[in-house]
Amino acid sequence: MSIDSIFVHKIWNDYELSKMVKGGVPFPMLSDAGGKVGTLYGVYDEEAGVNTRGRFIIDPDGVIQGYEILTPPVGRNVTETLRQIQAFQLVRNSNGTEATPSGWKPGKPTLTPGIELVGKVYEVWKTDLAFD
Repeated sequence: MSIDSIFVHKIWNDYELSKMVKGGVPFPMLSDAGGKVGTLYGVYDEEAGVNTRGRFIIDPDGVIQGYEILTPPVGRNVTETLRQIQAFQLVRNSNGTEATPSGWKPGKPTLTPGIELVGKVYEVWKTDLAFD
């Protein structure tokens, strides 16, 4: 979502994004003309008339589970965003019986939250969860 019009989004997708992502962006881009949504999320810069770069991971219940705000010259990491979405989905689907450690990726071991884990995360991480 940005303050750009749907027409600017189409040109951006057709001439830029489609060269970076085969077939272009696989989801609808939304226009926040006037910055109303950006204001609600605290990312609209009224003086500049733009939304600051940010991403919000919102669960099916409408609860913000994660967010990141970056200044305009710094790009986002789509791979990390997708990894976090997968982690949130795994935790949600497990009803909280699994947790994902730092750097977790799909297919890697998870943690089992509980009193037994307190003060021992590193021991479990070091032996069972080694990451590349």
